Amino acid sequence: MGTTIDLNTDRLTVINHALVRHKLHLLRDKDTSIKLFRELVNELALLEAYEALRDLPLEEVEVETPLERTTCERLTGKKLVVIPILRAGLGMVDGVLELVPTARVGHLGMQRNPDTHEPEQYYCKLPNDIDKRVCLIVDPMLATGGSLIAAINFLREEGASDIRCLTLVSCPEGINNVLAADPDVQIFTCAVDRQLNERAYILPGLGDAGDRIYGTKG
Repeated sequence: MGTTIDLNTDRLTVINHALVRHKLHLLRDKDTSIKLFRELVNELALLEAYEALRDLPLEEVEVETPLERTTCERLTGKKLVVIPILRAGLGMVDGVLELVPTARVGHLGMQRNPDTHEPEQYYCKLPNDIDKRVCLIVDPMLATGGSLIAAINFLREEGASDIRCLTLVSCPEGINNVLAADPDVQIFTCAVDRQLNERAYILPGLGDAGDRIYGTKG
């Protein structure tokens, strides 16, 4: 039996759109080609970002249409940064940038320490004004949540206040761990799967997202 989770929390959004569910079934299929897998990750990231950014602040602005002057709304200039957790998270970046082409991109590399078995940072490159930006952490899989929690903690130390995590497939264990570790973080995901297996792979899952994006073997 899998771990239970409160799906009613306002810090977890499961994207239950019909197109997302259709693309996700192709993503899970072990026979899906590398090319199609990459395209699906890109498309799902765009759809997730659309949902994750729906509450960005707006301001009124006067616009002259071909017929008359009218009042419209535009973004107030809230700055964004997309932060993939290397390496699989890179596959989601272009999808977000298709929706928000002016967003900055940071990079955060996390790996497991061979002695402590805890995640640690091995690479980081972020905009200098991270404290003034909405931070979208992107990583296809949320399994135990260890790497994501470490990334969130690091960004908090750098001054980030608005952190939103975009994953494609999550499991209850990881979601519970991340929400418990940070009282303000938001998670957006396309699916909440049953559980983790003994190797910390999500079931039913889709395998190793990084290997399937880049055509490598674990």
